[in-house]
Amino acid sequence: MNTQETQAAQETKETQANNALRLAVILLLIAAVASLRLLPHPWNFTPIGALALFGGAMLRDKRAAFLLPLALLFAGDLVLGFYRLMPIVYASFLVSVLIGFLLRERRTAPRVAGAALLGSVQFYLLTNFAVWAAGNLYPRTAPGLAACYAAALPFFRNTLASDLLCAAILFGSFALAEHFMPVLRLPAQQQSS
Repeated sequence: MNTQETQAAQETKETQANNALRLAVILLLIAAVASLRLLPHPWNFTPIGALALFGGAMLRDKRAAFLLPLALLFAGDLVLGFYRLMPIVYASFLVSVLIGFLLRERRTAPRVAGAALLGSVQFYLLTNFAVWAAGNLYPRTAPGLAACYAAALPFFRNTLASDLLCAAILFGSFALAEHFMPVLRLPAQQQSS
């Protein structure tokens, strides 16, 4: 092997080690924040929406980005119990992963806050539409749908607050980690800093 090949091999090993460290930090943050779901909390004040955004933004493997929030949600549901609208709730968190994909190239505070807001809104709209459509609490009329959405506003506030807080914790913690450990940055980020 010549000097250039040796240097290239060394750089490849360093990149792989840096990527493994980056993934470990991301997974550690996700595990720490995911555990909050098992603590007592107000209705709809959970970290799963923010975790879905963070996974979509940070996990390079798209399958992992989709599977991780579902696995965390399911693990929590094993402890907390199952419910009738689980498929809609799970689908909504997959939408949040897609929203997280929009943050992959630029993770600024306003973009993260906007993504968290969008994630909260789509969760509110999808899950409460399902409550109205599949339940017996509200007549299946436009006023019935409006009443369903109105009754869910206190839950929306909790969802929005938890999504904003947990997204700030996740994205902020990782930004701090990248600041103090530049090896956590992706190669393109390292070049631009």
